[in-house]
Amino acid sequence: MKILNLYAGIGGNRKLWGDEHEITAVEWKPEIAKKYQEFFSNDKVIVGDAHQYLLEHYYEFDFIWSSPPCPTHTRMNIANQISPYKDNAKQIQQGGGIKPRYPDMNLYQEIIFLKHFFKGKWCVENVVSYYEPLIPPNDFGGHYFWTNFILRDFAVGGRGMGRNDTTRETLTKRKGYKWEDLVGLDRELVLRNCVEPELGKHILDLAINPIEIQTSIF
Repeated sequence: MKILNLYAGIGGNRKLWGDEHEITAVEWKPEIAKKYQEFFSNDKVIVGDAHQYLLEHYYEFDFIWSSPPCPTHTRMNIANQISPYKDNAKQIQQGGGIKPRYPDMNLYQEIIFLKHFFKGKWCVENVVSYYEPLIPPNDFGGHYFWTNFILRDFAVGGRGMGRNDTTRETLTKRKGYKWEDLVGLDRELVLRNCVEPELGKHILDLAINPIEIQTSIF
């Protein structure tokens, strides 16, 4: 298959896809794109705007995976928000505080675009949001997934590894990367942003071998 991996990060979702596919990855940050290329030397890596690349190249691929940025959708926006009605100096001093902001609608633009224009299989992934999703997703593995093929639920975080455990040891074990191989990056952040590799493989396997006649979830 020709696969497009958008907002690729260091490639958590791609880690177990193997090398039999022709994969193009798009990542905005050069230092992260460089690290992705080190891990997946056979992939074509592009440093650029994934949202725009999708619009211009979607028809060249058989399967598209997109993981748009999640900070404006995460529940942390509510849990750690700065209130305009009280003194927030202490909260900000302690490293907390998120100013109210608009959710980034690129997420829903891509879902709608893929649904109506792309002829292959596709998956859009994001965090569980603080608001009711505007388009109903599949919800499992601590993520939201929108696809045009049917997903079978998948338990993530087995083998005694709780998903809420974000210690260095647990993150590296769950995501399959060595701490020392991520020098030069915000290691905790890039690992937390990785989709679980086993979950990424599970979804690609379902796209390649559907479990039943496919219908849209919308």
